[in-house]
Amino acid sequence: MEMMAVEVRELMAVEKTDAIRLVWDVFLEFEAPDYSQQGIQTFRDFIHDEAAMNALRFYGAYEKENLVGVIATRHADTHIALFFVPGNYHRRGIGRKLFEAILKNCTASIVTVNSSPFAVEAYHKLGFIDTDTEQTIQGIRFTPMRYQKITPCKSLQ
Repeated sequence: MEMMAVEVRELMAVEKTDAIRLVWDVFLEFEAPDYSQQGIQTFRDFIHDEAAMNALRFYGAYEKENLVGVIATRHADTHIALFFVPGNYHRRGIGRKLFEAILKNCTASIVTVNSSPFAVEAYHKLGFIDTDTEQTIQGIRFTPMRYQKITPCKSLQ
């Protein structure tokens, strides 16, 4: 697959609705098959919780005007809460560009994630390592992982 001309930038509040729609669509295609009904409902409740979504920093990857990937973080970009790229854009470097955008802005040398079963290999390719075995909480299956930067992220001084 070819690398695309993709711009990654932080999303404005009004753009979050499109981002959450993309997250839900990709979740249904790639994640939901690995989840129980409880897990699907827990995830749906999370992305429709306005306070929870407002606590996240969203970044979007755009090809021209089309949103082709989303990553959202909390704790000053040190924890990935959402990371979704539609299937027809997989293996084109979009996820890596999104991840690199948060690395530029994070305030610590470690980034964490609770990876879905589907995404474990993608996180390994980005350099994450498992910190525990797969767990299930409220129907959400995940493997805790972390990424150790060689040099600490810039501080917000």
